[in-house]
Amino acid sequence: METPREEAQKTSSSILKISFFATTNRRQHLEAKMKALILVGGFGTRLRPLTLSVPKPIVEFANKPSIIHQLEALKEVGVDEVVLAVNYQPELMSSCMNEWSKKLDMKITYSLETEPLGTAGPLALAAASLSTDRDGNPSSDPFFVLNSDVICPFPFQKFLEFHRNHGQEGTILVTEVAEPSKYGVVVADDNGKIQRFVEKPQVFVGNKINAGIYIFNPSILKRIKVEPTSIEKQIFPAMASEGQLFSMVLEGFWMDIGQPKDFILGTKLYLNHISEAKPELLQKGPGFIGPVLVDPSAKIGQNCTIGPHVTIGKGVVIGDGVRIKSSVLLDSSRVGDNSFVDAAIIGWQSHLGKWCRTQNTTVIGQNVKVKDEVLINGARILPHKDIDASIYEEGRIVM
Repeated sequence: METPREEAQKTSSSILKISFFATTNRRQHLEAKMKALILVGGFGTRLRPLTLSVPKPIVEFANKPSIIHQLEALKEVGVDEVVLAVNYQPELMSSCMNEWSKKLDMKITYSLETEPLGTAGPLALAAASLSTDRDGNPSSDPFFVLNSDVICPFPFQKFLEFHRNHGQEGTILVTEVAEPSKYGVVVADDNGKIQRFVEKPQVFVGNKINAGIYIFNPSILKRIKVEPTSIEKQIFPAMASEGQLFSMVLEGFWMDIGQPKDFILGTKLYLNHISEAKPELLQKGPGFIGPVLVDPSAKIGQNCTIGPHVTIGKGVVIGDGVRIKSSVLLDSSRVGDNSFVDAAIIGWQSHLGKWCRTQNTTVIGQNVKVKDEVLINGARILPHKDIDASIYEEGRIVM
């Protein structure tokens, strides 16, 4: 089986010329086809070693590239054109998106940053697309903006209706947190009109934080230049001071899955959500403690106990007597007989030997070979390594 990088080598490096589109029928109640911008420009350093092989948005989350969860939800609300703001490994992104653009029947184009432009600059770079309709005429239709790290139920229809009802320039999706002192808090009135932002408040002012999902009218583009700009620190406060920015509270789970611990926690929250929303997608039967998601091509040995909160990808092979919980097994990985896998992400084509043990947010990169009877305690192992001795030091990086 080809690795993601080998597949990417078959594609052109000139991604600005790449777009994919096919027409489809949309919901009748939508006034117009919509657009969205997804911010995928980060280097993914927090999710290494996985992002040494592929860009973060196409690391599989629940057995599909994480960005696909967003695209599927956008399609449901009538978005038929998506701009990906990229500046890292663009060829790999385009390779993956080629297949998915056809599956989803969406046009996908690329806005390439020659330098990192922060969270607002990419909007200005893509302004010509976001402010016009498909015929190139000026458009007043709102557009979505998403951070690619975010996973949640994506209530885009309700979000769009809320934005249109208040009639102002922008809307932020916010989520409630237990400890707001760790975040920047969004303070709004009872109607959702944002009054101010408070960074890491030591006195309680609210418990709602920016969830990284927005809807804007094209007029916001007049506020932003093609230069490094923070939408949170520079653009939003100005909009709020003018009464042009509202917030809507997200119902349900939310997680930024940009680092391993949160990736594993996000998997737990997502699988819990799926167990209620679409339980037919989950694996049932003897040896499974739900919720567990298993690709049909995976092979699982006898006398295994798997779950809760496990995803098993394409072509995964699991030996006999294996115990797995709170873990992610990416495509074509293997786990030997009688191994114990807890709180781990096992990379593509990697192989744990017999009687191995992982724990404490272990992350194993692509094509790593771990010999029999090895313990890995919270290490990060870079791709293409052979591990023949236990790693006891939590947080160690094996290069």
